[in-house]
Amino acid sequence: MPSHQPTAGHEAIKPEYLSSQPSPMASKLEPNRNKNYDPKKPHITDTPLTRYNWYKHVNWLNVTLIVLVPVYGMIGAFWTPLYWQTAVFSILYYFATGLGITAGYHRLWAHTSYSATWPLRVFLAAVGGGAVEGSVRWWARDHRAHHRYTDTEKDPYSVRKGLLYSHFGWMLMKQNPKRIGRTDISDLNEDPVVVWQHRHYLKVVLFMGLILPTLVSGLVWGDYLGGFVYAGILRIFFIQQATFCVNSLAHWLGDQPFDDRNSPRDHILTALVTLGEGYHNFHHEFPSDYRNAIEWHQYDPTKWFIWTMKQLGLAYDLKTFKQNEIEKGRVQQAQKKLDQKRAKLDWGVPLDQLPVLEWDEYVDQCKNGRGLIAVAGVVHDVTEFISQHPGGKAMIKSGIGKDATSMFNGGVYMHSNGAHNLLSTMRVGVIRGGAEVEIWKRSYAAQSEYLKDGSGHKIVKAGEQVTRIAEPVATSAAA
Repeated sequence: MPSHQPTAGHEAIKPEYLSSQPSPMASKLEPNRNKNYDPKKPHITDTPLTRYNWYKHVNWLNVTLIVLVPVYGMIGAFWTPLYWQTAVFSILYYFATGLGITAGYHRLWAHTSYSATWPLRVFLAAVGGGAVEGSVRWWARDHRAHHRYTDTEKDPYSVRKGLLYSHFGWMLMKQNPKRIGRTDISDLNEDPVVVWQHRHYLKVVLFMGLILPTLVSGLVWGDYLGGFVYAGILRIFFIQQATFCVNSLAHWLGDQPFDDRNSPRDHILTALVTLGEGYHNFHHEFPSDYRNAIEWHQYDPTKWFIWTMKQLGLAYDLKTFKQNEIEKGRVQQAQKKLDQKRAKLDWGVPLDQLPVLEWDEYVDQCKNGRGLIAVAGVVHDVTEFISQHPGGKAMIKSGIGKDATSMFNGGVYMHSNGAHNLLSTMRVGVIRGGAEVEIWKRSYAAQSEYLKDGSGHKIVKAGEQVTRIAEPVATSAAA
């Protein structure tokens, strides 16, 4: 397929775009770091962890929200009856807050894979806050760093540091902000919904995470305590753990159909747990695509939600990567896997590395008991194979010391692709001046650029072995 890139008249530098990039720093009203942060003071992570200072390394706010509060909820559940209304509401609110993270925090704000109207942005920021996973601004900033520096020291939750670390260890222990890769969040700093949610994050968390589910359950069917425990605390715990699986499980379990240089993987289990975020290998290759799943049968409710919002006029400019580029990645990775598998197989000694024999030398060795046959100018040692030949000993012995090209290619029997492959592993030399070899060498030289795998080895396709003659030849005297 021809490229769409211009070949002439294309300016590499457009003056109107120079020095016009917005600053990645936040405004003075919304500083990038905590107001108490002192860049000159050594960070706690720069000091060794000891039994005397371990508590200083712990992020106690996150420990409270991620560990202590859920433990309290689990204990409270033993004495709190679960009514069916509360159970149904908890599940529905679980999906709502989950979509706040996947459709809002992740695909809308972190990757800008689509645009949303003001009502939808407010809704996603609100229910996303109910998942209690940080503000949009904090979440998207770290996630952009994760994509830009995947699996490196600058990745805030690199799976290379351990599965549990990437799951939630990176939040339970303090991180040095200087070690996290830098990203541009100027667009987030200019979004009034993001700025408002960031400034009032704790209020949003308390109301959307605990107060709202408690009030709904209490005012509608009289279950205040159940709403607080099940629709509040335990729902938060489950949605947090589901989201954390994107950072851990999605980088550890599954296939890599598009690229295997980094850890992201595709797996249906992770997709089921994370509302469709489990096709992570695709996502890391094409992060601006509003979809994670591109096949009709793949589970991605977040994609369906965004599409539905578009039909309702609440979302627009849904971005999808060109199918041509997606298929390129799939084919390249498939070829890479084939090359890796091909490299483990015995394809025989390349013809250009075989010794050259005179015809008389070939015949003389056969007369002295060596089981050699010549097919298409290539000499093969079949001594050990004579007793295993499916056509019987007599048939293969009749070709020893002769030109067996015709009998091997239909004069006696049109040998299979497997037979040609097996024969290639028995090569010991080439006949000087063999016309077939000379033809093959010219063909090889002309096509070598296209017939090498990723390791530089010639690709031998089925039916293209040097010993296979396209058209059956006349029966030779050896037959």
